[in-house]
Order: sequence, then C-alpha cells, then structure tokens
Amino acid sequence: MVSTAHCDTCSLHPLCLPLGLSENDLSKLEKIIRRGRPIQKGEHLFRQGEPFQGIFAVRTGTLKTYTLTNDGEEQITGFHLASELIGLSNFDSDIYNSSAKALETTNVCEIPLDRLDELAGELPALRRHLLRTMGKEIRGDQQMMLLLSKKSAEERIGSFLLNLASRFKRRGFSDKTFRLSMSRADMANYLGLAVETVSRVFTRFQKQGLIDITGNAKEIAIIDQQSLWDLAALSESERSELNLINIEQR
Repeated sequence: MVSTAHCDTCSLHPLCLPLGLSENDLSKLEKIIRRGRPIQKGEHLFRQGEPFQGIFAVRTGTLKTYTLTNDGEEQITGFHLASELIGLSNFDSDIYNSSAKALETTNVCEIPLDRLDELAGELPALRRHLLRTMGKEIRGDQQMMLLLSKKSAEERIGSFLLNLASRFKRRGFSDKTFRLSMSRADMANYLGLAVETVSRVFTRFQKQGLIDITGNAKEIAIIDQQSLWDLAALSESERSELNLINIEQR
C-alpha cells in the first residue's frame, strides 16, 4: 500500500527539502512522493545490483548502507538518520551500487527517478538542493577516508559520537543523550576497527567520565563534550566536512 506524503505537515520538511519552494512547487513535489509500509528491522530498502528506480528520504528510524566485497563480506558505508536522503550516489548508474538495510522500524518517502528527473527540470531550487546534497555526500566520504587512515581508535570513535550528536541536534533532538541504533559490530565495520577495540574504547570513555552508557549499551549520554572534542583532535575543516558543530562553543 502506497500513500501520498504530506511535506507541509512533516516536522522534517525544512531539513530534507529545499527552502524557498512556493506552495505550488511544493504541491508538485508532493504529487510524486510516495510512502509505503514501514520497513522492519533487518529488512532491505534496496539491494546492491537492483535497478535504480528512485531516491529516498528517511522519515523515521535509521538505515545503514553497505557494499559487498569480492569475498561477500559487508563493508558499511554509512548510517542514515531521519531527514537524510539515500540513493543519490547512484545517479551515474542504472543499478544501486550499495544495499540499504533498516536498523530499526523505519519509514521512508520515495521519490521515483523518472518523475524526479522531470520535476528537477521544472524546479531550479530542487535541482540545486540535490546537487548540494550530492556534493556534501562526496566531501563527507572523502573526509571519512582521511579519518580512517590517520586517526587513532579513540579519535575515530570520538569523532563518530560527535557526528551523531551534531546530526541529532540539527533535527531538534538532544545532542547530549541519544540512542545508538547500530550495533558495536556495525560501528567497528564502519570505522575500520575490531569489535573488541570499540568495546574497550567505550569502556575507557566511560571510566574517564566522557560518556555514560545505559540501556543494554544502547543509550549514550555525553557527559564531557568539550573533552570529547579535544580527544577527537579534529581541525576546523574536518569538523565542517564531517557535519560537526561544536555545540559547546555555539
């Protein structure tokens, strides 16, 4: 069952859609957006190699994207929160170059590719928004590669937590207390670390009074955010590219 999404009543409207759309333009966009049934934890939104048919905006929940290596192993390429777009990296291909799997019950809005191409030609603001979003995604991937190649385990995990805090803050949620929908194994895969290393660093952070962990190791409270910033040792350009905002200094 597919229903029409109502962008004007969605709290995430300012985040996932371009600002400045007129009421008439927004109406045109709403006519092509579809929302289906919730995706349950462990279900795929799309799989690597399937025909590229559209992009998606996460309405609620969290998904991970990953590619399969030649050995059939997963390599996680990102975690996607509410209001974030998925699928933009496939515009140069006829197929999805990665898979997207729900980490919890997730709702998405789908924008079919054929209708999107047509509408982007009519709405310059929408076209610019998509191009800017693709540019940010490319820069973020590049900065993550640098992070994984140069940073220690503590710096990687500190940066990861700060990145999540910034993204939750942008969506109107707390940047101090939030739930990790991804497993330690998924975090380790994404950050290029062993699962045991991730667990040890979390334990070390908790003993140092940087964070508190509750709720079956899923609930994270950042106790000393400034010290976490200092530990992450990120330059201003790295903070910008990884979508990090130093909340303490705002």
